[in-house]
Amino acid sequence: MNLMEIPFDAIDGVMVGNAQSEEGKTGVTVLCFKKGAKTGVDISGGGPASRETPVLDPTREDIGIHAIVLSGGSAYGLAAADGVMKCLEDNGIGYDTGFALVPLVVQSSIYDLSYGSAKIRPNSRMGYEACQNALLKSQPISGSVGAGKGATVGKLKGMRQSQKSGIGYYAVQAGNLKLGAVVVVNALGDIYVEGQKAAGLMNEERTGFIDSVQELYRIAAPKDLLSRTNTTIGAIVTNGKFDKSQLTRIAAQAGNAYARCINPVGTLADGDTIYASSCGEPVEADVNMAGTMAAEVMANAIKNAIESSKMEDAEYLKCCLNLPVCQ
Repeated sequence: MNLMEIPFDAIDGVMVGNAQSEEGKTGVTVLCFKKGAKTGVDISGGGPASRETPVLDPTREDIGIHAIVLSGGSAYGLAAADGVMKCLEDNGIGYDTGFALVPLVVQSSIYDLSYGSAKIRPNSRMGYEACQNALLKSQPISGSVGAGKGATVGKLKGMRQSQKSGIGYYAVQAGNLKLGAVVVVNALGDIYVEGQKAAGLMNEERTGFIDSVQELYRIAAPKDLLSRTNTTIGAIVTNGKFDKSQLTRIAAQAGNAYARCINPVGTLADGDTIYASSCGEPVEADVNMAGTMAAEVMANAIKNAIESSKMEDAEYLKCCLNLPVCQ
């Protein structure tokens, strides 16, 4: 069966919205599921900044969530989920407990405080705006927008030798099954597309690449590695009919794309996380097929994130050569 590329918003049941700060170089992306979406998660990095991920444990109640929030701001950015919850409540979305409407919202954040103003972080207001934009059915946008606003890669030797990254999307259809990926690429390591290095650690003159893995072996204990200033976060969204345990498995298989495209990856300096959600009108599908598709689609979303962020490279270069604005 051939895979046909489709727009990410061709997947029913999910809506995407962004909000960001130009001064802070940070932002929020919200995936909203008005009717709820069963969701699993795989956390492979050693330093995640996250909220409510325990509710996705397959041993917990098998109910759906109403939003996945991806943001900048490190642990400070988790405040954005408060605004997302308020927006969902204002729009009548959530579980009616009999006393209040309670939306279920999970979140993961990247570390982007070293780009732009570290004092400006995603907050409740920014989260509300991103969720509102999602409900207004705004289009998914790749590049330096939303949670990808402050994303960077190749930071083993500091920001001066790193490169700009962002958020990317990719989606396919096989028969009636639709599956898409969104990813914010904010990696310590280098990014590879089809085996070729596409972004990452540069030499001091910024005239070419050097290898992050070889530098890691040489330096042994780089300062930035110990500061846990990275994380690649993303989500798989599908109309496949899966429960939480199967979605957790799909999320884990999607992580194979991280291993294919990012090196080094999953270190203690990363908080690498992938969600997997089932939404829309469910169709029967094989979990092994979906997991294999998820890895392929995620790899293409990573490629999209890198390619769509190059337009901001000149601005980023000015920042990196103008410390302490970019540290």
